[in-house]
Amino acid sequence: MWRQVVDEAERISLKHLLTLQEGVSENQFRQMSDAGVQLVVPRGLTDSYPKSVQPHLVTLESFMGDLRALMAASE
Repeated sequence: MWRQVVDEAERISLKHLLTLQEGVSENQFRQMSDAGVQLVVPRGLTDSYPKSVQPHLVTLESFMGDLRALMAASE
């Protein structure tokens, strides 16, 4: 699924992928990162990812906060 995001949005350097998928392998996460895909997951799912990956995840809550801040700044 994440490869489809890369194919369809090749002109966007950083793509945020919101997912409910529980965990990915370190190798798969590295491939996503190399392709410019940032995983966004609900806080309750972060523990299902490898410990080495967890610090690089964006929580859904944090992502929504960032969006709200961007919207407020553009008003």
